[in-house]
Amino acid sequence: MSYETILYGKDGQDKFATITINRPDKLNAMNKTVIREIDAALAAAVADPDVNALVITGAGRAFSSGYDLQGGDFDVDIDFWREDMGENATALLNIWKAPIPVIASVNGYALAGALELMMCCDLAISADTAKFGEPEVRHNSGPPALMMPWLLATRDARWLMYTGDLVDAQEALRMHLINKVVPAAELKGATDKLARKLARMPVPALKYTKASINNQQVVAGLLPSFQYNIEAIAALHVTRQGREWMANLAKMGLKEYLDFRDSPFKGLDI
Repeated sequence: MSYETILYGKDGQDKFATITINRPDKLNAMNKTVIREIDAALAAAVADPDVNALVITGAGRAFSSGYDLQGGDFDVDIDFWREDMGENATALLNIWKAPIPVIASVNGYALAGALELMMCCDLAISADTAKFGEPEVRHNSGPPALMMPWLLATRDARWLMYTGDLVDAQEALRMHLINKVVPAAELKGATDKLARKLARMPVPALKYTKASINNQQVVAGLLPSFQYNIEAIAALHVTRQGREWMANLAKMGLKEYLDFRDSPFKGLDI
């Protein structure tokens, strides 16, 4: 299968595959094509008996900057946002549900929706130069998949989701957003070693272990919390302030928009 926005390849030595988001000129910003192609490549990996583990990473200097804010029609109603958010959340949950282990290899910025994607992976290895955050709160938006409160201590989750602050790899490690930090030059080697280790494990053992861990989250209420979040963010987008922010995006260039969004918070880091 050919793809427009991702690269998909299998390792020649061990049974693992890699999905690379391939829009480096856009910092791998995710649009509908990216999301659908990741979902299709994930399905192909899961169906392939020669793939026992999967890596997701980004080309260039970013894992992904999040959802692409350019080129969309944002003057829409709540039903549009409910469907849009639902499609995004479903694709991210498919990563979480996959019966093979999925590793996020974070080579740079992992922001907003891309951070949600990373958190839906089973494990995450990061370059020491990477940055993480949920900056979309600053333009009256929120995450498509509410995974953060299931991974982080509540206070850490609230900090990131309330402030939109970015954190470096060491702080992300302290928060348990990621499993390990390595020098940027060593990221691919470290990721491949972990993927090889998982690919050589007994396949049923990892499949049923992952299913058991996921079931613990399901019993605790993960799926209804995701559904509530879809409704909440869809409603948020059609509030007066939500529509004002979308109108600003439509009339500004992306750099101007991001500067406008972040300017009230300059000098307020603590």
